[in-house]
Amino acid sequence: MKTNKILDFRSDTVTLPTDEMRAAMAVAPVGDDVYKEDPTVNRLQQISAEITGMDAALLVPSGTMGNLASLLAHCQRGQEIIVGRKAHIFLYEAAGAAALGGINIQTIPNQPDGTLKLEDIQAAIRPKDEHQPITRLVALENTHNRCNGISLSPEYTRQVADFVHARNLILHIDGARIFNAAIDLNVSVAQLASPADSVTFCLSKGLSAPVGSVICGSEEFIYKAHRIRKQLGGGMRQAGILAAAGIVALENMVERLEEDHRNARLLALGLAEIPSIAINPAEQHTNMVYFSLIEGSPVSLKVFREQLASAGLLVSGGPDRIRMVTHAWVDQSHVEQAIKIITTLAPH
Repeated sequence: MKTNKILDFRSDTVTLPTDEMRAAMAVAPVGDDVYKEDPTVNRLQQISAEITGMDAALLVPSGTMGNLASLLAHCQRGQEIIVGRKAHIFLYEAAGAAALGGINIQTIPNQPDGTLKLEDIQAAIRPKDEHQPITRLVALENTHNRCNGISLSPEYTRQVADFVHARNLILHIDGARIFNAAIDLNVSVAQLASPADSVTFCLSKGLSAPVGSVICGSEEFIYKAHRIRKQLGGGMRQAGILAAAGIVALENMVERLEEDHRNARLLALGLAEIPSIAINPAEQHTNMVYFSLIEGSPVSLKVFREQLASAGLLVSGGPDRIRMVTHAWVDQSHVEQAIKIITTLAPH
């Protein structure tokens, strides 16, 4: 089965800027952002700080740089951070904290709901011992990619914040898709972010901007992060052209994330009707759908992904699961087409 159009469900990073974004980019007033003189960047940063309930914000090229700059601003060489074993910081950021910051990463189990148990955090905190690294920071991820795109509640985030702060530790949130979490839970982004000491979020995923992420935190923290951004090569000049798209994303693309969640639910329910697909629709939460083939399938997931790609359906995943992500450039008809392709190609 072949479609006339490639259906790209690999990630919400494949979104393209909207016409309104392109128009805003064309007329954006700009300056030299390294000198903090770009008015459009400054406006984006002010809006971002207000949305997250933080004092200040900083535009960076990517979420990976945002997390890395945050960790480098918070931690010194030889110190240690605690993250979940399924965390993006641990799995997918090229060990940047260790390679560039000399920061040790200790992992603890993620629960199925993406959370970290307080008792596991406590057990991972190092004692005062010159033989061991110094525990400095705990990081959460919201939404949690590898835990089926699940959202962490404001109550849980506050609980962890109080717990780590009582132990003189720092809480950082990798909030790449925190706007999806806010829509999913019907709460403000500030409720999810402000208990932490810092948060990053991406403009270039579900919000559809072409480039960029934002770090938010205290004035002192952002001052440090600004210097580190320069060290990492992330200082941009007339970046207002990019920031203009980010402003449109924050103003016009947040509420429509519910459409992505709705399409993901339709996708999960449709896949559940295919006998050779292993999926539990109850485990689908925001805009991510994970599934596999039933045990004993004669086709490997790698081969199945290749077959889907040949039929015009692009998906992502690893050796044990396939991931499909809904986004602004996927509508209900595309979901229906994807289900038809998978139904046709799934082993019988």
